Amino acid sequence: MDPTVRDLPLALLLLATSFVPALHSHGTQLGGLPHRSFDALAVAAVALESLPLAVRRRWPLVCLALASLGFVADQLRGYHSLAGTGFSVALLSAGAHLGRHRRVTVLVLSTAYAALVFAFDRLGGTEGLDGYATFYLATAFVWGIGAWLRSTRAAEAERRRRVAEETRAAERARIAAELHDVVTHHVTAMVVQTEAARCLTAAPDRLDQSLASVTDTGRRALTDLRHLLDLLNPGHGTGDGSGVGAGSGAGSGEPPVDGFLGLVEQTRRAGHPVDFTEEGTPAESTGSAELVAYRVVQEALTNALKYADGDRTSVRVRHGARDIAVEVHTDGSGPPRNGTTGAATGGSGRGLAGLRERVSVLDGDFSAGPRTGGGFVVRARIPVPTGGGAS
Repeated sequence: MDPTVRDLPLALLLLATSFVPALHSHGTQLGGLPHRSFDALAVAAVALESLPLAVRRRWPLVCLALASLGFVADQLRGYHSLAGTGFSVALLSAGAHLGRHRRVTVLVLSTAYAALVFAFDRLGGTEGLDGYATFYLATAFVWGIGAWLRSTRAAEAERRRRVAEETRAAERARIAAELHDVVTHHVTAMVVQTEAARCLTAAPDRLDQSLASVTDTGRRALTDLRHLLDLLNPGHGTGDGSGVGAGSGAGSGEPPVDGFLGLVEQTRRAGHPVDFTEEGTPAESTGSAELVAYRVVQEALTNALKYADGDRTSVRVRHGARDIAVEVHTDGSGPPRNGTTGAATGGSGRGLAGLRERVSVLDGDFSAGPRTGGGFVVRARIPVPTGGGAS
């Protein structure tokens, strides 16, 4: 709702009640001048004190200036109307909503008050110095309340801004992690398969099989990427659920339907030997644990394709009653292919660092590093939600 519309009833209420005969001379009395009955000037003073309150939030300085003029006229003429309360409201609103020239405003008001006290003295006012000082301190207190409200509102806005920035940063990090997991694995497999195809020109059948694998991997990558884009769409999940890539699991709470075996088969088609063992039965409800376990295997196999030079890799997944245990170890002790230093060498790359964070969020355990006697091993234990039993 527009602030003027919200504040207008207060302005009209103060205006109307100020003209009730029984409430005459029941307002602020400053200066000690004798009371005077309402006349035409009283109407103008009351209007200046009350009506500007309708714009107290939109134009606080204008409101305060007009209300101050009305208050001065009210007190110097001795009307002492109920509308004098409007000056305090305008002062409070200026302290809370005035964004610029705050110090100048305080200085001008203080100077004007000194001039008003001088005018009272010239007109024969009987207010003592203590009365003037008390009124000044009271107005300063009202301004201080407004300033406190302003600082509180600014602190809350800053807190909300920080929360929004942290939320956006976390979401960007999550999307980056999903893109890394999906794109790196598929593209790595395609690169390895393409490199192998160069050596198969003399064997058309094997060449055709290798190129078919590249095509299949590319299609899987497109499917997973489309699903990620669906998740980034604000309207995702509000339609009929027939979006492209549904069921692929990329970026969702579940891994693809072919699960760990699909990863293993894809790696094997890329020419890398993999032994796979899966024990136990997945629980009916594992939350994000199953997807995190899938990402651990996916990243480990991606690193094996990059750096293991065809050394045999073993994948072992065990579904327990309370957790999912994953172990992926690769034989060999040589440096990464082409002398490249990467995540698989020291476990400090983005992929393994992202896995460590994912597992940590679920209060699990993660480790990655060289094996005794050569090779590299990745281990993870991911807790499943309580009550999600497994056989």
